[in-house]
Amino acid sequence: MTTAVHPPVGRLLRDWRQRRRLSQLDLASEAGVSTRHLSFVETGRARPSRDMVLHLAEQLEVPLRERNELLLAAGFAPAYGHRDLDHPDMAAVTRALDLVLTAYEPYPALVVDRAWELVMANATVPLLVEGAAAHLLEPPVNVLRLSLHPEGLAPRIANLPQWRGHVLHRLGREAHLTGDPGLAALHRELSALPGTVDRSTPDGIVVPLRLRTGDGGVLSFVSTVTTFGTAVDVTAAELSVEAFLPADAATAEALRRRAG
Repeated sequence: MTTAVHPPVGRLLRDWRQRRRLSQLDLASEAGVSTRHLSFVETGRARPSRDMVLHLAEQLEVPLRERNELLLAAGFAPAYGHRDLDHPDMAAVTRALDLVLTAYEPYPALVVDRAWELVMANATVPLLVEGAAAHLLEPPVNVLRLSLHPEGLAPRIANLPQWRGHVLHRLGREAHLTGDPGLAALHRELSALPGTVDRSTPDGIVVPLRLRTGDGGVLSFVSTVTTFGTAVDVTAAELSVEAFLPADAATAEALRRRAG
């Protein structure tokens, strides 16, 4: 029998503060506490209360999973539940996701978790993944790997250098903001895949996904991401709905025709 050993809560809070590039004075001012007290908490000279841990975590925008870890390190019970989507208590979340995915049809939309693994998808998503190798479609499907892998969507993406730049920048930023070693490892893996990177943004707004079709055409999409901003469950908080909306009238018409 082993017991999990947590780093001191003060060290964890300091790491999060530094990750957010805040000084002790910055965080103390935002949190409404004295710099002296914050310094004592970080060095272990003062033991923060449960409410103080949660308050500082809120100011630092710490993800719910890591807020639980902060509480455990401080000697308190976790504050946020962590249930699988098939748990009866998560039925309302699943229904909401189904409604959102269906509402986006005939446009592709999918649900991913924090690791960018596919959780749910609507009936139009198979259009995006046509021609991908079977091993990339075996669960758990990582949608970022699927999009950039040479046996995945990469050969069909007309603006692959630009899309690679967009995906890698986004993933790298998430890995930094969350401190998730899994995301950092995924970023290293995808960065090593063949292909060039172009980080320019057309028209200074968004990077489209321009996907070649079997008939020689190109479908152009812009993606939007929706999250549960007020979630109190770790699983729900880590889910994102990504929808691929038509970037031009020709793409919208082609999708409507395919839907019948």
